[in-house]
This record gives sequence, C-alpha cells and structure tokens, in this order.
Amino acid sequence: MTVFPTREQQQVAQATYRVIRRLENEQTTVPKVAYLSRPEVQQRVAEEVAAQLKPLQAMLPGIEMDTDIASIVAKTSQLVIEQTIDMPRILVVPTGEVQSGYHTFELDLSSFNDQAPPEELWVQHLRTHKREILAVGSGGIEEARLEDYVVSGLIDFDDVSYDDHSDLLYGLAGKVVLHFQSYLGEADTRKVLRCYQRPIANLVHLQMQAAFWERASGYEVKVSKGFTQLKDCAFTGSAADGIRDFRKSPADKSNMAKYVFGGFERCLYPALKFQSNTERKMAIILDRESMKWFKPANGQFQIYYLDNGEQREYQPDFVAETESKIYMVEAKQADRINDADVLAKRAAGAVEQPTTRWSTVANHGNTFWYRMTRSLRT
Repeated sequence: MTVFPTREQQQVAQATYRVIRRLENEQTTVPKVAYLSRPEVQQRVAEEVAAQLKPLQAMLPGIEMDTDIASIVAKTSQLVIEQTIDMPRILVVPTGEVQSGYHTFELDLSSFNDQAPPEELWVQHLRTHKREILAVGSGGIEEARLEDYVVSGLIDFDDVSYDDHSDLLYGLAGKVVLHFQSYLGEADTRKVLRCYQRPIANLVHLQMQAAFWERASGYEVKVSKGFTQLKDCAFTGSAADGIRDFRKSPADKSNMAKYVFGGFERCLYPALKFQSNTERKMAIILDRESMKWFKPANGQFQIYYLDNGEQREYQPDFVAETESKIYMVEAKQADRINDADVLAKRAAGAVEQPTTRWSTVANHGNTFWYRMTRSLRT
C-alpha cells in the first residue's frame, strides 16, 4: 500500500523529508528524533515546506495549505520516527593544554636484512633483444649524514613533528643506521638507506604510532546531531537463491556472505547480508527482543581505531533500541575476547561517560556476543 498515493502528496512528503534532514544539525531544537512530533517542530516544518512549495502551487490542484500539508508533514514525521534509531553525532574534544609524546619502546628491525643494490641493472627487451643499462645506485638525494635518510622519510608523515621530537627521531635513525652497519660497510649502508628509504620510514613510523600518547586537561563531549539518517545499503545476491528467511540456517555456512536474508519484523532495512552464522543468530535475538534494530552500512558512524599503526574504520555489527537503551552490538567468537583488534574496536566505540559500559551478554558454546551499552536518551 502506498502511503502517499498522489504525485502532489509525494512532493509534499519529499519536501518534508528535506526539511527534517536539515533539522538533524539543530541538536538543541531536535535532540532526538521523537521531538519531530512536537507541535512547535511540526509547525516549523509545515511552514518551511509551504515556503518551498509556494512557487509550485499552480501545479498542485486541490491541496489546501492549512490542512493537507500539515497532515502530510505529520505522517512523514511519524514514518521517520518509526524508521530511525537515535544515533547522535558525538565529538570528544580535548580541552585546556594538550600534551603528546611517545612512550619508550624498543625498535624492532629484525625484518630488515637488505643488501646494497647493484650500481647497474641490465634490461633486455623481449621483442628486439636490445639491451640497456639503468643506473640505479645513484638516484635520490645525497644526505650529509646517514641518519638524515631516515629522519627525512619520517617527517613526511603528517603526524610527525620534527620541532617537537627531533631528539627521538635521530635516536631512532641512529638505531637504524647501526642495524645496517652491523653487516654492511658505510657505502653499502648509504645505498640501502637511499634505495629503501620509504619502507624503512614506514616500519619505524608504524612502531612510533603504537607508542604514541596524548594527554589533555580534560575532554568535552559535544553532540553535533541529535539523530542521523541511515546510510543507503546496497549489495548483490544470486537470483537463484533469492531472499532467504533469516530464521532458517542455510546448509552451507562456510560462505555466509553470499546469501541475502529478509523476513525481518523490526529491522530498519528490508534485506541484509551477514558475515557469519553468528551474526544471523544475533539478528534473530534482536528481531525478537528489541524495538528496532539494523546493521550499519559503511560510513554510518565514522568511528576509527588503530590496527597495527593504521587507522581503520569500525562499524559495529548491529545497533538495537529497547525501551530504555540503545545498544551497539559486536558478535565475536568466545576465544577472541581479548584479541588486540577487538579491544581496539571497543575502545574506539566507547564514549568516556558514566553511562557507557561493555559486557558479555550471552555465551552459547564457542560464541559470545559483546555489547556496548550507551544511554543516549535525554
């Protein structure tokens, strides 16, 4: 059944949705999605919609400004409320003086055992058999000190400050030079540092990131949006398989991601894919126990965590709303509770406030479900 059957009603509903999208950024006016139903918000939305549609009134026969627009705004707002979970955009901002530095760490260079490259490289063309000689040992900038090759590579990274940490940088560079000089002469060490400057700098920078620390006088939690729109979710599936009932386990669980599941009663998306059978089982629980739930698409939260020195995007497996709380849910095997990436994701997803906690909520065989409880209601 179409909620807005006529073209004119659809235009009003689309204009209403555009206004609501703008209200996401007015956290004081609409701190959560339920505020859309308040009379003062409804009146403002109706006025803005009427202003948008006023030039088109000649094309909207039969629409009464004072009645139809108000009723369509109310109906559209209610649909948005029903299809939205309050997900505020939260920024944790340091306040006062901010200090940063690096913990003392042992530089691991065991993976580097390079030999000096030859001064010349012979190239023979397969078609013409013509031979050329490429000079490779003389490229790059000639640095005055061997340590300068490493330091100049490190300061190319945006997060490395030469002025603040020059002593540390040269200390690390000295260890790199000594490592290569332990089995190479000075001339060959220079060739290695010049030829492999980028991978050497990458390795050192990776270990620097793992030792980085930051302190501030305090941190302030700023909510820039009271709620956010769900991201569009698109994926492919086999026409032969169709959309499967998510309550029924497929015979082949080894490649769960190839199936498209549906049949949800409380999910905000009509169809989803799961990465594992554990996720499918978790969806059954959420569809039974929660008011609303969904599986976030990429970019929904913009949460990042550090994985071996690399910033990676983290999306929780599920978000679910109950009468009292909103849950971010992560499904993992029981033996992975203390894995570095799981702990890093947990730290990235948690906002430093008393209402945030993590706990194991279920343990069935070798599978556990880990949740972060965030009391986001005002």
